[in-house]
Order: sequence, then C-alpha cells, then structure tokens
Amino acid sequence: MIYPTGRAVVLIALGAPIAALLAAIIPALWAIGAAWAAMLILLLVLDGLIAAKLDEVQLIAPKMAEIGAPLNMQVSASFSGVMNPRTVDAQLGVDGRLAEDGRIEFALNRAAKASGDFSGLAVANPIRRGTGELDRLWLRWRGPLGLAWRQSTKQSEQSVAIVPNISAVRSPTVQMFLRDSIFGLLARKFRGEGSEFEALAEYQPGMDRRSIDWKGSARHSKLLAKEYDTERNNQIVFALDSGSAMCEPIDGLPRIDRAVSAALLTAYITLKSGDKTSLFSFAAKPELSTPFLAGSRNFHRLQSEAATIDYRHQESNYTLALSTLASRLKRRSLIIIFTDFTDPTAADLMLEAAARLIDKHLVLFVVLEDMELAGIINSVPETARDVSRSVTAQSLLDQKKMVVTRLQHMGIDVIEGAHDVIGTRLINSYLKIKRRGAL
Repeated sequence: MIYPTGRAVVLIALGAPIAALLAAIIPALWAIGAAWAAMLILLLVLDGLIAAKLDEVQLIAPKMAEIGAPLNMQVSASFSGVMNPRTVDAQLGVDGRLAEDGRIEFALNRAAKASGDFSGLAVANPIRRGTGELDRLWLRWRGPLGLAWRQSTKQSEQSVAIVPNISAVRSPTVQMFLRDSIFGLLARKFRGEGSEFEALAEYQPGMDRRSIDWKGSARHSKLLAKEYDTERNNQIVFALDSGSAMCEPIDGLPRIDRAVSAALLTAYITLKSGDKTSLFSFAAKPELSTPFLAGSRNFHRLQSEAATIDYRHQESNYTLALSTLASRLKRRSLIIIFTDFTDPTAADLMLEAAARLIDKHLVLFVVLEDMELAGIINSVPETARDVSRSVTAQSLLDQKKMVVTRLQHMGIDVIEGAHDVIGTRLINSYLKIKRRGAL
C-alpha cells in the first residue's frame, strides 16, 4: 500500500493559494495550480514505487510472561531495492491483556550502515492474566523523496501466556532463607521443634524447661527432656476470592493478581517444607480446586493452575464456597483465605461461614491494604466534594476494621498489609504456626 506523507499533503495544499494568487493577477495562469498538484501526485507515486521493498519480517516474542513484569519483543525486517529506508515504523496489534490501548509501537533502526536489515525492540507490561493474542503487524517506511509512505502488513499467529508473577520467589532474600532454613532440600530429622514426639535426651542448659519429662527423669535418675520432630505432610489450602471486590486495582494490577503472587510465594515455601498444598478459588460459586500437591517439583503446576483463575465481576458467595471447601477436606488443614470486605451483608455471611470452619481447621485471613482509600482520607480537602469523598472513604475503612476485629475475636488471625509486603508477612505467620505445632 502507498499513501502520502504529511510533507506531500502540505506541498499539494500550498498549490491552491499560489494558483489563486496568480489567477487574481493573470487569469490565464490558473492552470499552474492544477499542474503543481498533478506533478506532486506523480512524484508521490514514483517515490512509492522506487521505495525499498520488504523481503522478510519476523516478530520475536516469548511464549510466556508474568503479569506486571516487563515483556520484551523484537521485530526484525530485511529490505531490498536501490535505496534503503532511513527508519522503519512498526506497530503490533495486541490483546488488551498486553496493552490498554491494544497496540505496541516499534522503531526499527538499521543494523549496519550499508545493510538492508532493520530491527527494533519494544517493552510491554501485561496487566491481566490469560492468553494474550498477537494480531497484525504493520510496517511503514518513507520513499527516498519523503513524499510517500509504503506500508506492509503481516498477520501474526503467536500468543503469549500471561501467568502469575513469581518474581518474589526468585529474590535473593527468599533463596537465602531457603538455603539457611531448616526446611531445606535434605531429608533430615530436626529435633526440638514441632509437636510430634521423637525421643528422650539428656537435658542440656538452654533447652526449654517445659520439655522436661519428670517421670522419665525419676526412672533413670537423671534429668531427661522430650525432643520433638518437625511436622510434615500438613495440608495447606490457599482459598482465593476472585469476585468483583478482588478485581479492583491496587497500584495498577487487580487485587486478585496481588493475592495470587503472595499465595504462590508462600506455596513455594510450603512445598519446600514438605507440606501438601492446594489452590481453591471462588466467586459466585466454587471454581478452581486443585488436588493436594507435595514437593517443589509441583510448583510449576500450581503456577499454571493459578493462571486459570478468571476475573469474575460477581458478588462472592462465601457460604457456598467455604462449605464446599470444608466438605472436600478430610483432615485438619490450614486454610488461608484471600479476600476483601466491602459489603457489610456479605461480610456477615463470610463471618458465619468462617465460624463453621474454625471448629475443625485453622483459618487465616489475608487482606490487602487499600492505599487509594488511605490517600483520599489523608489528602487535604479543597471542595465539598472532597470532604464527601473523604467521609465515605473513612466509613468504608471503619467497616473493614470492624470485620477484622470480629474475626480476631473469633480466634482467627488476620494479616493485613501492602501488596509488596503481604507475602513476607504470610510466610512469617506460616512458619510461626509450624513452630507452634498448631496443625
């Protein structure tokens, strides 16, 4: 396809006032304007015909990317002809998961001075999980005179699987923790922690005095203490609310994606610790329910399953979801629920459903701090509308605090924090539960 550049349009338009001026002076010269436009159109067509021809174009994109992480893509093109273009512009149509406006732009530069090969890079930031389809790729370049654009299109059949972000798992802090942790890769017995009795040992200074076995000490005429083995094969369930409240964004990404990242970070630790881990998601009804998996080799499977958790703009049905989850659990488990409290009625139903769980299971709630509400409350109001927004935000925050307080009165631990620290806090809570032997 050949079409005029901005320069050609301006030059053709200039012919009209010039022709009008000349015609006002000498009427016979009106044809100069028409000749001017015809000449430029002829040059425009000639410029497009002698422009370089596209030989080959290639789009290089990874098959998988993490939500919120930079996604690098490259376009390479080769041209033939008498005169190579100076620069080449490219634009790729993409799914809304990869870019909000549905397009990614590239600026292709020449690889070598006398070469007809061009390449360019672009960085996208995936904003939603799922399969991001790559649509058509448009390339355009100017002719030697700069009057005509030459354009070519190519249909791309590629796609990018956008999965949950697990960059925190690869962080040096977590890797150092796993290296130094007692929950490492070696199959060893670790005594002194947990609640499973392992053996009697002679009491040494520094041991917990509550572990002294007085009957055994009297029988053997020396002070003996009980040693315990760290529990393994506990059942850990990450229950993720994917309803409308969790689809609201926090710092550019939906709450559910922040929750999935924190859940996977903790799941990596639970699998390394030898515990069985499962994912469960719900909205208006239960959706995802994975079997209990053990061993770090299954972490990739958990990540793939978490990528299928969809965004549901529906009210969450806590009663149905938690009762369904309870019916599937055959033994005592640690249930970690990621949710958000917005509607007081839904919060009351959630409290009733959680109360039925704590009779048999250990329940932990994870709530993300709403930085937007805090920003509205802390900002200085300038108009009556600002005051109204601040009062409403404070009311919503007070309702959330009330629900958190009621959960704590029921004996349920609640972890609340910003999205960038909630994963670390959840890991610490999990390890405290392991040390206490609460499961």
